[in-house]
Amino acid sequence: MILFSHATGNANARNAALALAERGLLAEFWTCVSWDPDSRWNRFLPAGLRQQLGRRALPEPLRALAHYHPWREMGRMLASRLGWEFPCRHERGAWSIDAVLQSLDRRVAKRLAQMGARSGVRGVYAYEDGAAATFEAARERGVSCIYDLPIGYWRVAHEIYAEETAREPQWACTLTGMRDSAEKLARKDRELALADTVLVASSFTQRTIQAAPKAPSRIHVIPYGAPVAAASSEERRIGGPLRVFFAGSLSQRKGLSYLLKAAAMLGDRIELTLLGTKVSDACAPLNEALVRYRWIRSLPHSEVLREMGRHDVFVFPSLFEGFGLVILEAMAQGLPVITTQHTAGPDIIEDGVDGFIIPIRSSEAIAEKLELLAADRPRLEAMRETAIATARRFTWANYQRRLAEMLAPLVTGAL
Repeated sequence: MILFSHATGNANARNAALALAERGLLAEFWTCVSWDPDSRWNRFLPAGLRQQLGRRALPEPLRALAHYHPWREMGRMLASRLGWEFPCRHERGAWSIDAVLQSLDRRVAKRLAQMGARSGVRGVYAYEDGAAATFEAARERGVSCIYDLPIGYWRVAHEIYAEETAREPQWACTLTGMRDSAEKLARKDRELALADTVLVASSFTQRTIQAAPKAPSRIHVIPYGAPVAAASSEERRIGGPLRVFFAGSLSQRKGLSYLLKAAAMLGDRIELTLLGTKVSDACAPLNEALVRYRWIRSLPHSEVLREMGRHDVFVFPSLFEGFGLVILEAMAQGLPVITTQHTAGPDIIEDGVDGFIIPIRSSEAIAEKLELLAADRPRLEAMRETAIATARRFTWANYQRRLAEMLAPLVTGAL
């Protein structure tokens, strides 16, 4: 059996835990906060809070196995709604995401110590920044450590961010990954060193791990899933500018300056929509772009998918990614995707068929592909249908099956 933990219970973690639960491989699922979507209290909550809590709902098979460690995360959620920045300040705040992750990590380590040898737990499953204490406790008891790394390894990220700071100094304030303390980075390395098995969602993430001082030998690539794909691409507007969509944090990690330069090259031949929140108010070129182009700060997930379906093409020029779930989400809505080699794009997209794979930092490549699609609408239509077909192959059910098949031998003692 496997003891599983994830602080927020996001879509990736829910599907991983569900894969184990439905096959009788999950001992307990530890998270911070969950919410019953059928609760009678829902009708008394403001719509925004009801929506926020609704994202924490667990599927039925997980509810019976769920355990909670809520207080710091509830404080973080409250502070977010009230706009309190001090208690959530990076690493040091009592309600920062780092404090939430480490608090849950310590609680799960304590739980593992309490369970004893007769519990039947043969593995612990934890995520980056929330695994160190759990893995140390597991090592003491001869329990296998399964590490889920949702984004590339930090040393490679720092190399890219340092280069980017020199290339695009006005965007440096948006590279928040450079703020991590030496202690936090050392903890990441300790987690990776303690892991027996590492799970990643893209071959790019797998390659970055080779830069670690101690790279685990067992690294498995299992791509995430897409939402239910559209039956076919919706009828789009005939003629007019190409409607281009971007969704993600508005930061240079996403390669945003290169998309904006490409948009400037193409002028009124495209209509650009940016969906995402700013990570800094101090980036002058970003602030100017948000006035010039259509900007949507935030939408519920279902509305994000609808908004995607109103566009022609999705551009995701990320410099450093773990997967880029929005790639599959856009393809499921019938959008060809233009993305870089530093995402899951090469694992998903057939270049020139359902999207394009381009080098990082190339405004020229982005502009070239957008101009091609704007000029060749029959090809755009064909790529839309192919994108939908591709998304149908990358389902959460397939993700769950592959994950369970990989981990089942651990529980039976064959791994």
